[in-house]
Amino acid sequence: MQRTRPLPDCHPEFSVIQWSSFREYRVENWRLARDGSGNVVRGATSWGWIDLCLPVVFSFIWSRFRGSTMLCAFTILVVGFTAYCRCAQVLHESVLVFPAYGIQLETHRGYPSLKPFFVSRRFIHASRLEDFIINEGLRRWNVRYYLAAVHGSSTDKITIDVAFENILPHFPVLLEVYQGVQELMFYNHTDYMHTRI
Repeated sequence: MQRTRPLPDCHPEFSVIQWSSFREYRVENWRLARDGSGNVVRGATSWGWIDLCLPVVFSFIWSRFRGSTMLCAFTILVVGFTAYCRCAQVLHESVLVFPAYGIQLETHRGYPSLKPFFVSRRFIHASRLEDFIINEGLRRWNVRYYLAAVHGSSTDKITIDVAFENILPHFPVLLEVYQGVQELMFYNHTDYMHTRI
């Protein structure tokens, strides 16, 4: 395994991990501040002082209003929801490229200092993969670029799966991933049916 960071100055959250049989393009859920200060802006946060106060508030309410079922149930719901939100944060998203087999889009969720609790994977077989594109979309008043895998389904419909759909990295990261996927999946293999000239 060899890990490189092709954009270390402006996008150190992006890394390329080269394995013997596949390549992983990973974007972690943090970025550098755009003001040039070099500060890290975290997307996935660990426990803060508010989270540490929740057990104290919970124990206070529990001891005072033990007879009030509604208030205790509400408190348990608030504490449970807060714990779930902390443990279901997006830690990183990846595009794994298996030349001649297909691509896999992954989202890893969990608590920042632990292993991921939830991992969602979508595999797109090479025989169904039509193209891997950079597209643009509108989000409120902003134009955002995103990567998408265009593939056919079993009912001959065209389906689009968005890569990095939660983190939405900036264009230089998308361009690196796009070029890598195009090189490995479409241009590198002469026996593949979608080879381009």
